[in-house]
Amino acid sequence: MAQFRDKLEYRLAKLMSALPAPLQVALSGSPPIERDGQRLAPEQQLSLAVLNRMAAAVTETPDPARSRVERRRMAAIFGGPPQPVAAVRDLLIGAVPARHYAPPGTREPAPLLVYYHGGGFVFGDLETHDSLCRMLCRSAASHVLALDYRLSPEHPFPAAVEDARAALAWAHENAERIGADPARVGVGGDSAGGNLAAVVSQLSAHDGGPAPALQLLIYPATDMSTRRRSRELFAEGFFLSNTEMGWFERSYLGPASGTDVVLDPRVSPMLAEDLSGLAPAIVITAGFDPLRDEGEDYAHALRAAGTPAVLRRYEGYIHGFVSAAGISRNLREAVIEIGAMTGAAFALAGDPARVASLTT
Repeated sequence: MAQFRDKLEYRLAKLMSALPAPLQVALSGSPPIERDGQRLAPEQQLSLAVLNRMAAAVTETPDPARSRVERRRMAAIFGGPPQPVAAVRDLLIGAVPARHYAPPGTREPAPLLVYYHGGGFVFGDLETHDSLCRMLCRSAASHVLALDYRLSPEHPFPAAVEDARAALAWAHENAERIGADPARVGVGGDSAGGNLAAVVSQLSAHDGGPAPALQLLIYPATDMSTRRRSRELFAEGFFLSNTEMGWFERSYLGPASGTDVVLDPRVSPMLAEDLSGLAPAIVITAGFDPLRDEGEDYAHALRAAGTPAVLRRYEGYIHGFVSAAGISRNLREAVIEIGAMTGAAFALAGDPARVASLTT
């Protein structure tokens, strides 16, 4: 019965995403939503209306187990059927599960992207991001190594950071063994995973490395110490809420919540004293995302420190849009574009200055 319901919801979601834009807005029950000089994409407006009516857009109840089950179910619906890649293999990095995706159609050793999933450090796993990792593997023509790092509140900070750092070290040590190019190992992640990718890039640049050749930061959380304007503009009703973010932060920081731990660059990478000499970055933001401004501020801070950074905002989209590519042609094209940018940046890994010249 549950599988039938999920299949039905997938088909309905896909149908809604394909409707004409005026009809999508009409069915949402409100006029076009405009804020901060942007207009919410009609398909996103309709999806939000449906999610909010179902009370599934946010997790107000601090119940990690319930959240994980629901987000895994939503990922199966919005991620769509898995796309084929050359090979998929589950493995362990120490005691931490991971999954290796090999790109199709590559003859020479391809780059390797170590990917950290989003989910507020509380939920998310290899299954919730399987569809996205497959799409990135194909569109970037790169190996992808997804990490099922330890989650809070059971394993608060810095457990996820430790796992993420260990995964990058493992990737460098084993790149050749899995058919990847050890000179082109990068890190990437969305939301909380984007935070981990940024943190690992900083740590590995200063602890003897080896450091990544590239960092892909998709709507990353970069500063828990400050609430920027976008967090107020999109505090409620745009999938990721202030209530949920507060719960994420308290869960992640655990006993240290409420102390100056938010000033630790391993929590808030924006606050690092030195952002120079880091791997070139691709920073992706969404126009209607509470995390938009801190992601964009981080890109600007990297540039100011001399670290090449490409910044791409998807104006009409909300937080989490890359995880809905399975039901929407527009979102799928966005993920393919992000993957293509990543592949192009890997191709320029020997010339970091040229990475900053990438355009979409």
